[in-house]
Amino acid sequence: MLEELKQGSKLVGAKQTRRALKDGRAKKLYMAKDADPRLLQPLVQEAVRTGVRVEQVDTMRELGEACGIAVGAAVAVLV
Repeated sequence: MLEELKQGSKLVGAKQTRRALKDGRAKKLYMAKDADPRLLQPLVQEAVRTGVRVEQVDTMRELGEACGIAVGAAVAVLV
């Protein structure tokens, strides 16, 4: 599941994810299970509303590594 994110074109972070969802560029949303639900809820709702598939990742650290960054990531989107 994360191989697709490692290889593909992606955006990391809530602001960039929100923009990609609103612009219709998002193909799949990845969210960390241990991230703050208040941050994730509006993004997941927008993804569901626009028909973007949502995948869960166990930890923010794991998602950050898959995105190629040295810190954890709460959310990322494949574009």
